[in-house]
Amino acid sequence: MRDRHAGSSGDVWTAFEAEAMPHVDRLFRLAMWWERDRREAEDLVQDTLVQALQSFHRFAPGTNCRAWLVAILQHVRSNRRRSKLRRPTVEDVDDRIAETVPFVPPVPHQHLTDEDVLAALRGIPEAFQDIILLSDVEELTYKEIAGVLAIPMGTVMSRLHRGRILLRQQLTATRGRAGVVGDLGRSSSSGGSV
Repeated sequence: MRDRHAGSSGDVWTAFEAEAMPHVDRLFRLAMWWERDRREAEDLVQDTLVQALQSFHRFAPGTNCRAWLVAILQHVRSNRRRSKLRRPTVEDVDDRIAETVPFVPPVPHQHLTDEDVLAALRGIPEAFQDIILLSDVEELTYKEIAGVLAIPMGTVMSRLHRGRILLRQQLTATRGRAGVVGDLGRSSSSGGSV
């Protein structure tokens, strides 16, 4: 393995450009989802890339660069939010939701629009949104999600399961008003392999 410290800053930039820059579009898409504001998302991605470049000597070649960048993105986002909002700790809703979520009939995917899914996703708690987004959209593994969000892998699996139930409920409510019933791909774990 070649020592990146031995090369010039041009060599580091070239290696960084080859490894990290292909993932900028996906980082921006994730930042847009989290921030819901283009300017904030652009700033978040820019700060993430600056931090990633400064920390590039810690990146292990051959590992998942996108997961590494998403972890940095999450840390930068958390630090920004923490500095903006100094609010008291709120009770974790996971325990209450686990006891109160009833069975929800499946929702048809053939009649759902992107707007329906996005509105339903925005209607569930943020902790579940993040897990669903990282697993089902960004296709990160449970282990990668646990690393990105700095939570135990069991919590990832639990929140993903509960989040999908909540999403199904939201979609059922949305589609129920339109009089539609069917199947939403029950608990697929395509991005959740360990």
